[in-house]
Amino acid sequence: MFTSQTSSFQDSIDVDERDDFDSEEIAGYSQKTQLSCYYTIYLYQGTSLTLVDSSLPLEAEPELRCYISRRLSKGALLGGMGNIATVELSVPEQAVGCYCCLLEQEKSPEQPDGDGNGYVICFMGGSEKGLNLFRLELDKYVQGLQNSLHTPELQNLETEVRPYLSRWYEESVMHIYRVIQLVQGSISFLLHAALSHTHIEVINSDARTKADVARFIKAASLQGLSQQDTTTASLCKAISEDIRTDVIIDCSTSPPTLSNTVSNRFCDDWIQAFLNAAERCNPFLLRQILENFKLKAIQDMNSLKRFIRQAEMSHYALFRCCQFLQGCGNGDVLLKNARAEHSDLPEACSIITVLEEFLREQTQAPQV
Repeated sequence: MFTSQTSSFQDSIDVDERDDFDSEEIAGYSQKTQLSCYYTIYLYQGTSLTLVDSSLPLEAEPELRCYISRRLSKGALLGGMGNIATVELSVPEQAVGCYCCLLEQEKSPEQPDGDGNGYVICFMGGSEKGLNLFRLELDKYVQGLQNSLHTPELQNLETEVRPYLSRWYEESVMHIYRVIQLVQGSISFLLHAALSHTHIEVINSDARTKADVARFIKAASLQGLSQQDTTTASLCKAISEDIRTDVIIDCSTSPPTLSNTVSNRFCDDWIQAFLNAAERCNPFLLRQILENFKLKAIQDMNSLKRFIRQAEMSHYALFRCCQFLQGCGNGDVLLKNARAEHSDLPEACSIITVLEEFLREQTQAPQV
């Protein structure tokens, strides 16, 4: 079972008031100012590191090289797997988060087995905690460089490698912020689409915006949160029995026009938290809010599953289940996923049918 670290919905949504991103990350953020970020790439041959390129100040690079050498000597860098830690360097921030990854190359027959061979890629910026929220994106971004590292001389350094490394922060970290800026208060429609596995089509837009939206939906969905947990598996694979219409984001207007949209009270309640973090231009806080959004959805799904099991033996539990669905604001999504998971359990399906009818009646009832 998944359990949220938050004790209530309000605790989940108030991450910006509780979380130390306020002290760690927000200083230096504004609408006009972007976080200082750096990159470095080393050639790793045998047991030695050779600098290939870096955007660090001259006095800071040797400090980073000493740190990376220590990590390599301890076997702390595994090929293709990023490692994130806090490093103290001669940069204005003094202590920064550092992501480093070893991209291994094929060894020559003459090279001893214990010696490494490849490139070490380092990205510095923000804090260790902040970069950890984007570990998967950073791993994927580094892997995208693999085909560009053909020879030790790197004749494509100026034209290909350096520009790619220079964009790491914009491409790996800022996509959630750009989507919030794009759709603003309509973000609830994207959140609902992510939870309900509704496809989103972006039209009249550039490739970057389409990729940003796709990555946001992937980040907001519950896919991959845990490979072993059956709750996550059901939430990922559940598909509505109804034929769903794609949500369309038309970027020919400013702001974009969204059509075929669906939301609910649960998703609407998160709008302001995202907008507040976007005003601070803080991508790390945005990602933490997104993670809390997913954890709260899973917490509610677990509660519904527990109530359904209890309702098979108790009418009072069925009443409590109805109360829960009425209060959580996410009943439409939870019931569709619950039906998909319990499709082979007749008693549970009967209870879900009753709950669906209850939710329809509540939706159609006139508001007082």
